[in-house]
Amino acid sequence: MLQHQGALVQAWLQEEGNNKGFVTMVSKRKLSKVDASGESCKTDLPSRCSETKKSRISDTEKASAHGGVENEGVFEELLRTSGIILKVGEGQNEIAVDQMAFQKKLHLALEKHPTYPSVVKQFISGLESHIKDRNQFKNCLLPCTPVRTEGSRTLVHSYCESLIKLLLGIKILQPAVITLLLEKIPEFFFDIVGTFGTNFPRLIVNQFKWLDRLLDSQDLVKKLMQMVNVSPVPIQHDIIISLPEILEDSQQSEVARELSCLLKQGRRLTVPILDALSRLDLDAGLLAEVRQSAMTIVPSVKLEDLPVVVKFILHNVKAADAVEVISDLRKSLDLSSCVLPLQILGSQKKLKSQVQASSSMSQVTTSQNCVKLLFDVIKLAVRFQKDVSEAWIKAIENTTSVSDHKVLDLIVLLLIHSTNTKNRKQTEKVLRSKIQLGCMPEQLMQNAFQNHSMVIKDFFPSILALAQMFLHSAHPAIVSFGSCMYKQAFAAFDSYCQQEVVTALVTHVCSGNETELDISLDVLTDLVMLHTSLLMRYATFVKTILDSTQKLNPCQIRKLFYILSTLAFSQRQEGNYIQDDMHMVIRKWLSSTVPNHKQMGIIGAVTMIGSVALKRNEGDGSSLERPELNSERDGQLSTLLELVGFCCEQTPEVLALYYDELASLIEKQKGNLDLQLLDEFGRSLVEDFPSDFVVDLNPTVDGSFLFPVKSLYNLDEDESQGAIAINLLPLVSQSELGRVTDGMSNQSKRVVSPMCLSPCFRLLRLYTGEQNGGSLEEIDALLGCPLYLTDLEVEGKLDSLSKQEREFLCSLLFYALNWFREVINAFCQQQDAEMKGKVLTRLENITELQTVLGKCLAGRKKKTDGSKAGSADRSQADDSSEGNQPDTELSELEKTAAEREAGNPLAQLQSYRRYFRELDLEVFTILHCGLLTKSVLDTEMHTEAREVVQLGPAELCFLLDDLCWKLEHVLTPGSTRRVPFPKERGYKDIGFSHLCQRSPKEVAMCVVKLLKPLCNHMENMHNYFQAVVMQNRGVEDDPGTNIQEHQLMSSCYQQLLLTFRSLFAWNGFSQHENTDLLRSALQVLADRLKPGETEFLLLEELISESFQYLLNFQQSVPSFHCAFILTQLLIAVAEKPMAGWKKEKMASLAKQFLCQSWVKPGGDREKGSQFNSALHTLLCVYLEHTDNILKAIEEISSVGVPELINSAKDGCSSTYPTLSRQTFPVFFRVMMAQLESSVKSIPAGKPSDSSEVQLEKLLRWNIAVRNFHILVNLVKVFDSRPVLSICLKYGRLFVEAFLKLAMPLLDYSFKKHRDDVQSLLKTLQLSTRQLHHMCGHSKIHQDIGLTNHVPLLKKSLEQFVYRVKAMLAFNHCQEAFWVGILKNRDLQGEEILSQASGERDSGEEDSAESPAEEPSGSDTDASEEEGAAGPGPSPAEP
Repeated sequence: MLQHQGALVQAWLQEEGNNKGFVTMVSKRKLSKVDASGESCKTDLPSRCSETKKSRISDTEKASAHGGVENEGVFEELLRTSGIILKVGEGQNEIAVDQMAFQKKLHLALEKHPTYPSVVKQFISGLESHIKDRNQFKNCLLPCTPVRTEGSRTLVHSYCESLIKLLLGIKILQPAVITLLLEKIPEFFFDIVGTFGTNFPRLIVNQFKWLDRLLDSQDLVKKLMQMVNVSPVPIQHDIIISLPEILEDSQQSEVARELSCLLKQGRRLTVPILDALSRLDLDAGLLAEVRQSAMTIVPSVKLEDLPVVVKFILHNVKAADAVEVISDLRKSLDLSSCVLPLQILGSQKKLKSQVQASSSMSQVTTSQNCVKLLFDVIKLAVRFQKDVSEAWIKAIENTTSVSDHKVLDLIVLLLIHSTNTKNRKQTEKVLRSKIQLGCMPEQLMQNAFQNHSMVIKDFFPSILALAQMFLHSAHPAIVSFGSCMYKQAFAAFDSYCQQEVVTALVTHVCSGNETELDISLDVLTDLVMLHTSLLMRYATFVKTILDSTQKLNPCQIRKLFYILSTLAFSQRQEGNYIQDDMHMVIRKWLSSTVPNHKQMGIIGAVTMIGSVALKRNEGDGSSLERPELNSERDGQLSTLLELVGFCCEQTPEVLALYYDELASLIEKQKGNLDLQLLDEFGRSLVEDFPSDFVVDLNPTVDGSFLFPVKSLYNLDEDESQGAIAINLLPLVSQSELGRVTDGMSNQSKRVVSPMCLSPCFRLLRLYTGEQNGGSLEEIDALLGCPLYLTDLEVEGKLDSLSKQEREFLCSLLFYALNWFREVINAFCQQQDAEMKGKVLTRLENITELQTVLGKCLAGRKKKTDGSKAGSADRSQADDSSEGNQPDTELSELEKTAAEREAGNPLAQLQSYRRYFRELDLEVFTILHCGLLTKSVLDTEMHTEAREVVQLGPAELCFLLDDLCWKLEHVLTPGSTRRVPFPKERGYKDIGFSHLCQRSPKEVAMCVVKLLKPLCNHMENMHNYFQAVVMQNRGVEDDPGTNIQEHQLMSSCYQQLLLTFRSLFAWNGFSQHENTDLLRSALQVLADRLKPGETEFLLLEELISESFQYLLNFQQSVPSFHCAFILTQLLIAVAEKPMAGWKKEKMASLAKQFLCQSWVKPGGDREKGSQFNSALHTLLCVYLEHTDNILKAIEEISSVGVPELINSAKDGCSSTYPTLSRQTFPVFFRVMMAQLESSVKSIPAGKPSDSSEVQLEKLLRWNIAVRNFHILVNLVKVFDSRPVLSICLKYGRLFVEAFLKLAMPLLDYSFKKHRDDVQSLLKTLQLSTRQLHHMCGHSKIHQDIGLTNHVPLLKKSLEQFVYRVKAMLAFNHCQEAFWVGILKNRDLQGEEILSQASGERDSGEEDSAESPAEEPSGSDTDASEEEGAAGPGPSPAEP
C-alpha cells in the first residue's frame, strides 16, 4: 500500500549500533524504483502461498536454524503463515512477501480462523507476551528485513515497515494494538536513554505516523493528549512533535487550541509545540489566537527558545495585522534579560573557582549566541517579508514615550537599514526624528554596542554610513549621536572597522565643513585619551591631517596637535616618525611671515611642549632608562622653547599669544607638568616681568608724553616704603611712537609692549601658583599697586582732543581695563578679607573705566565720522587670546553694531567685548558676596578688613552680563537648531578661548555651584522691586527717584533670569549621564521653599517645587522682557515633563503679563522690536497652554480689540494693555496662526460617529468659524499691509483645513443637524466673501507682497464652492445649490467700477471663469454656495 501514498514515508536507520532513534524521510520517488518488483509480487502471490503451505515443515526448520521462535502459538503461527518470521536476539524480523500481501493474508487468516473472533484476543495476547522481552519489542518496532532467496529476484521492497506498523494497518487488529502500545509507554517513563540507547517511547509514537487509515482517530488523539499530561518532558516532546503526522485534517483546529493552552502553562515544551503548530493548516482566526498565545510567553520564555518563538510569530504574520503584531512583539521582547550573563562575566574576577569561571563564560557565550540567532530570525523575516520590515518601522515610529524606546529598536533599525535597501530612506528618517525628540539617547546606543557587539558588527557598513550622514546634520543632537556612533564602533569592533572609523573621521576633518571638523576632532581627542595604544596603529592616517591645516582655526589646531602629540610621545619608539613630522611643520610655520601661519606654529609648539613636559609614571621606563629619558626630553624641550622664543621676541602680538598659550597649558595640566623641565624658562619669566612692566612709584615720571602721567588706583597708599607701579602710559606711548615710526627698533633688543602686559602677568601668576602650591604671596603686591595713567576727567575735554590723542587715550584705557580683568582673574579666589575687598575695588575700577572708555569711543566715533578703527581696535584684537586675529569683517560688523547704539556709552563697548581679556569662570565666586545698594555703600570699604564684603549693583551687573554671555555661547539650548552655513565669517570662539577648553558639562557644574548665591541675588531683586511697587502705589512717578539704580537693578534681574534660563534650557540635561547634575540644580531651588526636606524627593517632585519657587517671582518683574524670560525659564523647568497643573499656571502667568501695563521708570510705555518679539512669544505661550484656545481667541478679539478701537489714538485696550495699535499686527498674527493650528486638532468626521460626537465637533467648528469671521472683519478697521498679508496667508490655510476636516463632518451630519450645518456655512460664507474683497484690494493696489497670496487663496475658495455642492449632492439636495457671479469690491465693500461693465448673467460658465466666487451681498443674483444659506428654496428633505 505504501507505494500508493502521496505523503512522505518514514524510515528508521537500520544499523543496530548507530540507531539513535532519528527519523529519515524517504519520498515516494524512492519507492517507485521497486514498483516493478511489487507488481510481480502480486501476480505470483497464489503460487507462493501454495509453496509456503507445502514447505511449512522445512520453513520451521530454517527458522529455528536462523534464531527464530521455536514454541509457536497462534500469534507466531499466523505470522509465519502470512510471511513474517520473528527473530529473537539481535536479528531483525524478516518478511518474505510484499507488505500489502502480508496484511491481506493475515486479515483473511484471522477472519477465517475457526475460533474467530476470539482468535483476535489470542493473537493480541501472543503479541503482548512476545514484546515483554525488550529486544523482541525493539525488533517489532524496527523495520523488517526482506528475505532474499538465492537464484531468484526478491519479491519484496528493499524497505519494509515494522511489524507493529503492519499490524496497525489491519482493521480488526488496530484498536487492540493501539491500546497495547499506549499501555507500554508508561513502562519507559523513567528510562535514561544514552547516546546509543533505544528510545522506546519515540519508536512507539512513530508507529502512529502516516497510517493509511485510523478507525478512531479522535480516540487515539485524545489518549495521546492525556499521555502528554502525565508523561515526562522527553516523552511529551516526542508525542507533540509527531502530532501533525498523526492527526486527520478535521482534528487540526481542536488540537491547535489544546497546544496553545499548553504553551501558556509551561516553558519547557515551547519549541515542540511551536514546531507542531507551524506544520498545521490553521484558519486565520485560529492562527491569530495561537499567535497571541505565543506572544504571551515571549517575556517569560527561556533565552534559547526565544528565536523559535519569534520565528513562529513573524512567519505567520499577515499584512493586515502586521503593525499590531510587531508592536506587541517589540513591547514583549526585552534584551535586558540577555545582558545578565554579561554582568556575571564582569564579576568574573571575583570568582575563586575556575570551574565557576568557565561555567559563567559558557553561559555568556550561550546568551550571545541566542541573541545572535534571534536577530538572524528577524533578519530573515525582514529580508523576505516586505510587510515585516515596514511594520517594524511603523511600530517604532508610533512609539511616542521616551521611556518606551529600547535597545532592540535601535538594533532593528540598523538591521533594516543594512538588509533592505528600499527601506533605507524611511529608516534614516525615523532614526533622525527619534534622536531629535530625545527618544534615542546616547546611553541607549552605548548599551547596544557594549552588550550586543556581536550582533551589531554585521551592520558596520550601515553604522558607518549613518554616522557620516549624521555629522552633516544641522541638528546638534543628531551630530552628537553620529559622533558617539564613531566612538562606540571604534571601541567595540575589530581592527578593520577601527581603521574605517579613523579614515572616515580624517575625511570629515579634511572636508572643510566647520561643524564636521569640530566634531571629528573631538571624537579623535576622546579616542586618543581612551584608546591611545589602539589609535597608535592608525597614526599614519591621523598624520595626513597636517596636509590640510589651512582651514583650521586656532582651537582646532590645538586639538589636532594634542592628538598628534599624545600619539607621538605616549609610545617612545613608535612615535618618533610623528615627532619628526610635527617638528618640520612647526618650524615651517614659525619661520613664515604670514601671521596666521605663525599663530598656528605657536599653538602647535606649545601643545607639543605640554606633551613633552608631562610627568611620566615610573612604569614608563626602568630606573636605568630614566636619566637618559630625562635628558632626551630636556633636549626636545629646550629646542622647542628656543625656537619659539626666537621667532616671537620681535613681534608683540605673537609674543602675547605665546604667553597666553603657555598659561592655558599650565592651567589645563594643573599638577601634571614636570616644572623642573620648564625651570630655566620660569626663572627668566620671573626676572623679565618686573624689569619690563613694573617701576618704583615716584611722584614724577621723566619723559615727554601726549598726556601728563598720573598714578591712579593705588590701594596700598599706607605702604609708602618700596611702593611699585605698573608703567603703563610710558609703555603705551613708546608702543604708539614705535608704530608711528614704522616700527624702527633695535633688532637685538627684545620688544617690550603693553600688549604683552596682561598675557605675561597671567603666565607669571599661573607659573608662580603651580610652583608654590597655589600661593600668590610672591606677587600679591600687584593687586593693589597703582597704574601710571593720566587724569581721566574727560567730560567736556573730548572735543578739544586731536585724533591721535583720542586714539592714545582709548588704547590706554583699554590696556588698563585688561590689566584689571587679569588681576581679578588672578586673585578672585583669595580667602583673606582684605584681599577680597581689594578684588571688589578692582571690580569697581573696571566699571568706572568702562564708563570713561564708552564716552571716549562715542566721542571718537563722532569725530572720525565712520573712519576705520585705530590703535585701540588693533590692540584689542591683538591682546585677545588668539592675539593676531586680523581685522576681519567680523570686527566691522561689531563696529557697525556699536555705531547703531551710539546713544548709550556702555553699548559702545558691546562691539569690543570679545577683544577684552576673558574673565575666568572662577571669577564668578565673587557672586557669593552680598548686594549693597548705593544708599548704604561704605566708601571706605577698601581700607578696612571687613567680615562681610558686598557687591554694588554696577559690579553685579558687570559680572552677570559676562556670565550670561559665556553661558549663551557654551550651553546649547534644547530647542535651537545649529545653522549649517553661518552668515558671519570668522572665528566664532574669539573671546571664549579659555571657556572653550572646558566641556559644557564642566561649565554647567560651575553654574550649579553658583545657584545658591544667584538665588540670593534674585530674591534681593524681588524684594527691591516689591518695595519700589509699594512706594509708588497711588503716587505719580517722582522725578527724584534714582532711575539709574532702578535701571541697574532691572538689568541685574534680567541677567539673573537669563542665567537660570541658559542653565535649565541646556540640551545636556536630556542625557542620562547628566541626570544627577539636573537633580542637584533643582534641589538648590526646591531647598529655598523647603529647607532640608529635598534630599529624598523624587525628580518630578523637585521639578514641581522648583517651578513653584520660580513662579513666586512673577509679582516683581520690572520689565516686559524680564517677564518674557521668566516665562521661558518656567517652560524650560516644567518641560521635564509638563504636568496639567503646570500648564494651567503657565497660561495664567502669560495672561497676567499680557493684561499688565508695562511702563518704563521715566513713564513711557515699553515698545520696539524687542518688545514685539517677546509679546509674540508670550501670546503663543498663553494660547498654547490655555485649556480652551478658541474661547481665549474669542475673548481677545471680541473684548480686547473693541476696547482698542474705542480708545484714543495712542491708547490701548483696558483689559489687555499690551494690545495697542502698534502691537495689533502681533496679536492678529498669533491669533490667526493659533486658530488655524487648533482646528487641525479637531478630528475629521466619520460615518461611524454617533450623533453626540457629531454635535460636539460641529459646536467646536461653529466657535472656530465665528472667531475666524470676527478676525477677518477686523481688516476693515486695521487695514495695514502686514495685517492684510497675515489675513490672506492664514485665511487660505483655514479654508483648506475646513475643506479637509470639516466637510466630511458636514457630509455625515447634514441630515441630523441641518440647522447647525446651515448656520456654520452661512457664517463662513461671510468670511470668504471678505477674503475675496481682499484679493480685489491687493490687485488694485498692485502690491506684489499681497498678490503673491491671491492665486492660492482663490483656488481654495473655488474648491470650497464645489465641495459644498458635492456635500449637498451627497445628501440629495442638489436643487438647493446655484452659482452666481461675484462683483469685485474693495475692503469696505465698495464696488470696483472698472469691473462693473464685465458683469454677466449667472451660469455655470461664470463659475468656471471666476474661480472661488462668492456672494457679496443681497444685491447679487444668488448664492453660489448653498441654498440652505441663501434666499433660495429650502433643500429637499433627505
